[in-house]
Amino acid sequence: MSVKIIPFEDALATHFTALNKAWLQKYFEVEPIDEEMLSNPRQYFIDKGGFIFFALYNNEVAGTFALLKNTDKIFELSKMAVDEKFQGKKIGNAMMEFCLQEAKNLHLEKLILYSNTLLGPAIHLYKKFGFNELPEFKSEYKRANIKMEIDIK
Repeated sequence: MSVKIIPFEDALATHFTALNKAWLQKYFEVEPIDEEMLSNPRQYFIDKGGFIFFALYNNEVAGTFALLKNTDKIFELSKMAVDEKFQGKKIGNAMMEFCLQEAKNLHLEKLILYSNTLLGPAIHLYKKFGFNELPEFKSEYKRANIKMEIDIK
């Protein structure tokens, strides 16, 4: 069984929305900023110079993540979610590997992300791939209590 990462297609937009809403509703709440991002992912991410990717497992959408453009050299890893029925299959690892390679291909200087320390497995994954916690930050997300970044070399 292998994981294949594919780029955004409009036909997959409903998967992006459903995966993220399921995750948000399970752990937190869907905030107004989430509604804006998820109601039209092409407009919010792609049209602003960012990217959305999907992880396929046996040709079924198993996960997703976005790269939201902050500046030409700094993007935010955003809206990373794995369908519960596919968890434990190293899909998060595959998405992170792809994400970091994509950041190198784009000649980015940094990737940042916002999360919550209640999400132990996610924080572990980010640290495993080299993200470091920043001591002070501001976020549009009420749920965010940690900001992390990684320098892309």
